[in-house]
Amino acid sequence: MNDKSTSPQTATQWSEPMPDNPAPKAPPARKRKFLVIADGSEESSKALRFASLRAAHTEGAVTLLAVIGPADFQHWLGVENLMREEAMDEAERVLHRLAAEAYDNFGVRPELVVKEGKLREKIASLIEKDPDIAVLVLAAATGKEGPGPLVSSIAGDAAGGFGIPVTIVPGDLTDEQISLLA
Repeated sequence: MNDKSTSPQTATQWSEPMPDNPAPKAPPARKRKFLVIADGSEESSKALRFASLRAAHTEGAVTLLAVIGPADFQHWLGVENLMREEAMDEAERVLHRLAAEAYDNFGVRPELVVKEGKLREKIASLIEKDPDIAVLVLAAATGKEGPGPLVSSIAGDAAGGFGIPVTIVPGDLTDEQISLLA
């Protein structure tokens, strides 16, 4: 007896929808986001270039995160507020400069986020709150001091433990090389 044979009476016709079992609907498509830390460094520009190109090629999006360190002048509230205000202004300048770079060069309009606190905690918090963030993109420094404090901090602790892939763009790549990789 041949197990693969079917008679016309028992063959299932999958081309016609079954009235009591409609075809499942696909969930709405979500854009995969590439998270870049905006600190104003040359490395953040390289990471942004890679993330913007990947987002453009995959119909994804870019999120730029600037984190302002916590002020520690609790006894001088006026000084603390002034420092916080200045840090916020600088973070917004950096975000807008990088956003303009992403749009002018790659047609990508990044989402801009500013948080206050410890960098690793704010990265983890944002990733946890936004399930569309799929990749953290960093770039390594090229100096003899090593890859830079951000990359060292995150890569040194099992890729940050953020639950998403971390892409580290080598800092010595040219813009053309980054474009070919992305």
